[in-house]
Amino acid sequence: MTETPTTVEFTPERLATAQEMIARYPQGRQKSALLPLLHLAQEQWGWLSPEVMDYVARMLEIQAIEVYEVATFYTMFHLDPVGKHVIEYCRTGPCCLMGGEEVYDYLKQKLGIQAGETTPDQKFTLKEVECLAACGMGPVFQIREKYYMHLTRERVDEIIDELSR
Repeated sequence: MTETPTTVEFTPERLATAQEMIARYPQGRQKSALLPLLHLAQEQWGWLSPEVMDYVARMLEIQAIEVYEVATFYTMFHLDPVGKHVIEYCRTGPCCLMGGEEVYDYLKQKLGIQAGETTPDQKFTLKEVECLAACGMGPVFQIREKYYMHLTRERVDEIIDELSR
């Protein structure tokens, strides 16, 4: 877990990347770089604190609320500190009909945490999401860009054990 940054500035390399991103858009349209900048910021700090979002707003010369609106809309952005592995699990009907409730209850029990919480060792955070667009392969969860589908208790054990090493 990364704590709230005391000094909010991109590293020199990320700042150069951010400036490149902003330069792709005409003057007055720099807000178009908002999503890539939020990804870049989350990559550096692990989550988007209000201070980080304010920093991005200043870079883009927009109001902070414009950044907050976007960051709170997308579940891929973390507004609180998270663990090393963020498990985003689908809570919609198709996954539930395919045994998702039982699998997710087991996952919470195995990790000893509820949705929105992080394990004491800072390895795992559970995050509920609306849909991962894998309805025919549920139950499903995602960690970073990787999908884990057709989940069972045994498969959850394998995944958590592998990621714990």
